[in-house]
Amino acid sequence: MDKDCATDCGTRRGLRLALLLAGIVTCQALSREQTYIVKAGDTLFGIARRNDTSVTRLTERNGLSRSGHIYVGQRLIIPDQRQPAADSGLNASVRKAIANARVSPGRWKYIVLHHSAVDEGNPKSLDRYHREVRRMENGLAYHFLIGNGHGMKDGEIAIGNRWRKQLDGGHLHSEAQNKVALGICLIGDFDKHPPTPQQLRSLEALVEALMQRCKLDAGDVRTHQQINVVGTRCPGSKFPTRSFLSKLKAPAG
Repeated sequence: MDKDCATDCGTRRGLRLALLLAGIVTCQALSREQTYIVKAGDTLFGIARRNDTSVTRLTERNGLSRSGHIYVGQRLIIPDQRQPAADSGLNASVRKAIANARVSPGRWKYIVLHHSAVDEGNPKSLDRYHREVRRMENGLAYHFLIGNGHGMKDGEIAIGNRWRKQLDGGHLHSEAQNKVALGICLIGDFDKHPPTPQQLRSLEALVEALMQRCKLDAGDVRTHQQINVVGTRCPGSKFPTRSFLSKLKAPAG
């Protein structure tokens, strides 16, 4: 029987090892996004120009305000220009998968939000980790994944077999909660940096579609930290919990 995916969405060291074994984390992949420490006299325009990116992408990737204020010693993530972003909202295949799943009335009571606690991943790598390291017979602990541009497109939504087959989750410590809670995991370590704007747009569209499909309200959407019976930091200190949950729209009808 599946157990939860461990406090803070898995032991980071073990997951990094699994990613290495799966060939996901390579020197080339890690070099796609780099960090930059702001120095005296720096401007966003200058940093963007020197790193062959745009001010808009630099601002969005780091969750900066519209004023573009930066300070000496601030750590900025330089976005990878080679990684295309996924379309915002839900594409036809995701909508079809949500609509076609055989959801029994009252099957799901909650939608729970997680981060992966590592900066790169995809369904294959996390499935392997959950099967081989966490010993979960059903593999990938979550029902959905949302990429950040490393291993998946930024904002790309992947649909797990747990949704397609309407299986219990493996993402919470309580087996009773896993039976009634859908799990959505965003790739990234949100104790280090916030989710990308594209991830948040995709998450909002996905959550609202699932609320409608499963007849849930905004109050049924929780973070891992809010619902787990064992203490956890997930989905990280830089996930905008209050602002995200407050803007969810109730399903029509």
